[in-house]
Amino acid sequence: MHYPCPAPMLELKGKKVLVVGLGKSGLAAALFLRRQGAHVTVSDIRSAEALAKDIPALLDEGINVEAGGHGLLTFRRQDLIVVSPGVPLDTPELVQARNLGRPIIGELELAARYLKGQILAVTGSNGKTTTTSLIGEILEKSGLRTQVGGNIGVPVVALIEGSADDTWNVLEVSSFQLETTEVFHPRIAVILNITPDHLDRHGTFENYALAKERIFLSQTQDDYCVLNADNPRAAAAAERAKSSVYWFSLKHAVNQGAWVESKTIVFRTSPSSVPETVMPLSAIPLKGDHNIENVLASVCTARLAGAAFESIRKGVEEFKAVEHRLEYVATVNGVEVYNDSKATNVDATAKAIAAFPGNIHLILGGKDKNSDYTELNELLRARVKAVYTIGSAAAKIESQLRGVVPIHSCETLDKAVGAIAAAAHPAEVVLLAPACSSFDQFENYEQRGRVFKQLVSDWEASRGMHPHTS
Repeated sequence: MHYPCPAPMLELKGKKVLVVGLGKSGLAAALFLRRQGAHVTVSDIRSAEALAKDIPALLDEGINVEAGGHGLLTFRRQDLIVVSPGVPLDTPELVQARNLGRPIIGELELAARYLKGQILAVTGSNGKTTTTSLIGEILEKSGLRTQVGGNIGVPVVALIEGSADDTWNVLEVSSFQLETTEVFHPRIAVILNITPDHLDRHGTFENYALAKERIFLSQTQDDYCVLNADNPRAAAAAERAKSSVYWFSLKHAVNQGAWVESKTIVFRTSPSSVPETVMPLSAIPLKGDHNIENVLASVCTARLAGAAFESIRKGVEEFKAVEHRLEYVATVNGVEVYNDSKATNVDATAKAIAAFPGNIHLILGGKDKNSDYTELNELLRARVKAVYTIGSAAAKIESQLRGVVPIHSCETLDKAVGAIAAAAHPAEVVLLAPACSSFDQFENYEQRGRVFKQLVSDWEASRGMHPHTS
């Protein structure tokens, strides 16, 4: 088995290290650094009250905590700064620290220096979590030692302890994580698609796309890069990849990789080899063409990692939809309800709408990411019966969609579900696919999805009458 050359470990013992941002990955990084013998400080703009559940554990480990803002002197006094994905790199204190020559890396880069085994990394604007989870399950069913983490929930640093030389570390990685990589080296890198997202942070689509491309920056000709042949910007990345490029496509055959032919998934190892049948599309348990793309990417990637076709088929057939990703919630009085709270950009929402033939009651809104909602117009006209807006992006969404489809301004999720409960008829569909982040009214998309499911449960419990709202 081929192993990439391990990245050099950092000399941490006795060093002063600052962790910026106390999210899930920041907490894991701080505890890991302390165990390596570093003198660790954590800095977060949130108040001590907001961080109350994590501060005691940090103090018990001898980690200093700076809450309620960043102190410039704190940043200047460090030997190394580890920045959490949610912290913008143009934060003034980080800019000044960089100008002073302080090394700045992210939690992904830190973990990559210590992970044993091989890295299989998945990025893309949409489909990352489903594809990462599916690949992990296929590799496990193939008998390969596998652990899954990253942007999917378990911080990469938390995977270090469980890694061994024969481990496949299957990681979901975001553009925010990739921004701060230096020697991060996946054996297999996957770019599912690149469509506009996070423009409020990256500024331009091209900046965002180039951040995604950092996934293969350290690869060599001995590694693999899996790209979507149907997505123009992802396909364009091939010319900058030094690794061996494999493709997946819903639309046409590829010279090496996976595609659909006669309603069947096939795979070809090389341009000169005979395509092999993997499985019929009818065996895929997930809704929507976008999920067929996710399966194609998973088939291609798992095969490159050494999985047998039998294990690939079994893994796909037994896979359950990931929570908050086009997740079936309930049928209330003949109305089907789906939770796609993870649809946090316009392209993800378009894919969710396209998974249904029509008569959709669509909930849109949240925190805007400098998105163009007019891109939904054609789908809205064809398939959506009414839009229900929530959150701080509501006014912008309403102005861009006015005249396209009936719009109900609801402000909050509970009011939206209440309005839908009064309006929806049997054989229609309710879809939460907000096209926005959740941070104006919720902690994250998971909380938004859980609240939505509870509201639907209340609606169902009231025998389909108006749900309880607060």
